[in-house]
Amino acid sequence: MLNDWIGAWKARHAARVAAWRATGHAYVGRFAPSPTGPLHQGSLVAALASYLDARAHGGRWLVRMEDLDRPREMPGAAQALLTLLTACGLERDGEVVWQSRRDSAYQQAFATLVARGLAYPCACTRKEVADSRLNLRERAFGRELVYPGTCRGGLAAGRAPRAWRVRVADAVVEFDDLFQGAQRQDLARDVGDFVIKRADGPWAYQLAVVVDDADAGVTHVVRGADLLDSTPRQILLQRLLGLPAPRYAHVDVLTNEQGDKLSKQTGAAGIDPGQARAALARAADFLFERHG
Repeated sequence: MLNDWIGAWKARHAARVAAWRATGHAYVGRFAPSPTGPLHQGSLVAALASYLDARAHGGRWLVRMEDLDRPREMPGAAQALLTLLTACGLERDGEVVWQSRRDSAYQQAFATLVARGLAYPCACTRKEVADSRLNLRERAFGRELVYPGTCRGGLAAGRAPRAWRVRVADAVVEFDDLFQGAQRQDLARDVGDFVIKRADGPWAYQLAVVVDDADAGVTHVVRGADLLDSTPRQILLQRLLGLPAPRYAHVDVLTNEQGDKLSKQTGAAGIDPGQARAALARAADFLFERHG
């Protein structure tokens, strides 16, 4: 079953596969779930997409467990995720990488940014950011809040640092997504200086994923389109740290009857290990309909 899908994916993306192989570089892909709950159908779509693309290119497929957010981690979820991937026949290359064991790598990248004056401490609470005049429109339309730059010039008297942010300056990031096409984001206008070390302690997702992908030699990031908006932030960090940028491919996401992305937050049910192959077949049907 999987071999047939790999062959079909390779045939339907033949031009892209041939173009990459012509570069002479090895392909390295990855799947990076968070152990905050069981693997659901939406996550399986992303896992299968990254697996098929890696195998169609004759490349390696890695698995990384993004377990930095310990308070949200569900006991036993990490092992259940790995067991389900195996039940689906999605065999990884090499050992699982655990973000919780990579603090020194993140600390080194963070220190580099601070030393270059590219990151600064921030005392703002989320409520303060939300209440800023800059975010009146974003709040009204339910959009992501834009940091107004309150602490960019230094902390106000009597304020203690909570998080650390990276300076985006006037960065405009453009990239060509292999599935979603040309993308462009004005980070200063749409995001503002973003967090790289959280107020509650852990390293922020944006910094950790950039360091992890570079250290693993990841050449292609195939994941759900719900993460498309994060990509410009990651590309900026790659530039600031002098790291290579992978090629990005964001697959369409599954939605529920209300049109919301299928996720743990919207009540997506975990996949029964006994129904793993049936769930995999549904994921393949979705992928080949949208991207085949």
